[in-house]
Amino acid sequence: MSTDQIDVIVVGAGNAALCAAISAHEAGARVLVLEKASEEERGGNSLFTAGGFRFVHAGIDDVRKDVLVDLSDAEVSQIVLPPLPEDLYHHDLDHVTEGQTDPMLADILIGRSRETMVWMRSHGVRFIPMFGRQSYKIDGKHHFYGGVNIEAVGGGWGLVDSLIKRVEKAGIEIRYGTALRELLQDRSGAVNGVRVMGPDGYEDIPAKAVVLACGGFEANQRMRSAYLGPGWESCRVRGTRHNTGDGIQAALDIGAQAYGGWSSAHAVQWDISAPPFGDRVVLDNFQKHSYPIGIIVNLNGERFVDEGADFRNHTYAKYGREVMKQPKRTAVQVFDAKTIDMVRDEYRIKQVTKFSADTLEELADGLGIDKENFIRTVNEFNAACQPGEYNPAILDGVKTSGIAPPKSNWALPLDKGPYTGFVVTCGITFTFGGLRINELGAVQDTTESTIPGLYAAGELVGGIFWENYLGGAGLMSGSVFGRLAGASAAAYSKRS
Repeated sequence: MSTDQIDVIVVGAGNAALCAAISAHEAGARVLVLEKASEEERGGNSLFTAGGFRFVHAGIDDVRKDVLVDLSDAEVSQIVLPPLPEDLYHHDLDHVTEGQTDPMLADILIGRSRETMVWMRSHGVRFIPMFGRQSYKIDGKHHFYGGVNIEAVGGGWGLVDSLIKRVEKAGIEIRYGTALRELLQDRSGAVNGVRVMGPDGYEDIPAKAVVLACGGFEANQRMRSAYLGPGWESCRVRGTRHNTGDGIQAALDIGAQAYGGWSSAHAVQWDISAPPFGDRVVLDNFQKHSYPIGIIVNLNGERFVDEGADFRNHTYAKYGREVMKQPKRTAVQVFDAKTIDMVRDEYRIKQVTKFSADTLEELADGLGIDKENFIRTVNEFNAACQPGEYNPAILDGVKTSGIAPPKSNWALPLDKGPYTGFVVTCGITFTFGGLRINELGAVQDTTESTIPGLYAAGELVGGIFWENYLGGAGLMSGSVFGRLAGASAAAYSKRS
């Protein structure tokens, strides 16, 4: 495509960016996608996810009509899928963000979630239930829990692959190895192109509108330390090494408004042996998210969180931050013979860091945990466990009494060997601080006026997540706001 033929430039090539490109093209715009990574490293953070989406629906009979269209009657008969109404989605998002999520953004995310899933399905993205990660088999049926129960076929890799194929089929050019350096403006202040560093050096590319969808600053050590605090330069990065805040910085440089939870991030428990950045083979399997059915201790042998405070989908993205506070930024998840067979598949990869022993004393020695404190912690925990009907698919209220921190659900005594410990550290997924947008996905300046021609979607949109994260809402947000930003940018380009 000649540069004088471009209506909309989309910066990035993950879920949000690709949805924006498809949406803009669908609205009649001539679109160019710019990807900082090489073709081999494309996909942004989306590729490293499980591909899970949280969207409004009325249960299995509802979603099989236009989202899970490939399910057979036999498969449907084995599924117990609780509905997710809008009010529950709002409640859960408000709950995990401590009431700080932007109401306008929440309304758009939730209100358009279902239609966006159907739209993605119409563009070739196939979905299946998350059998292995978000359900427990009870009485022969898969009981789903926690609200994020549907994933793209092939997980994050499959999601990106499907969207890339749709972009290529539409004839949209993707330029790889091309990094954003500056946003260009005319005398009126309207964004009218980008300055990039590509394979042949610097280049100015004109366009009528630009959509920024190139991620947060989680792979930028300096920005992590500056905004998240001391020590964050040492955490592992779960995803791409290319999300270094380029889009955010370029927008701030022309007066865009910083917005959202700049001092917090999505950070999980991540295998201690994982590499500094995401592995494109192992993908998200370094995560360790079955902690609600075990206990977590630090190297001093002390518990430091309520492992059963809520469903995993409501706590996992903040517990990585709690591990960062522990000695050597390290913790150990411990399971006994009663629960070890219930852990998620990610615990069974060959790259896992674990140790098993017949006794708790041997386990402590093998993992370098303070043995005396650890035995005391487990004995106190076991004594505090209260009777009840254990059910990992619901908030079962089987809890401890008289210890701090408590365990509010799924509290079974740790008393049946062999025992297994998995060593974890903190893995950062994405940052919550970003740019302020309006109801059209247009970026706002520090006076809360729209910057003409500039739109944003995905992780660099601020104001949705604060302090914590709601499982499955990230990819859903990327798709909803990517679709919105692409359509809005296309409409703007026709007027300019």
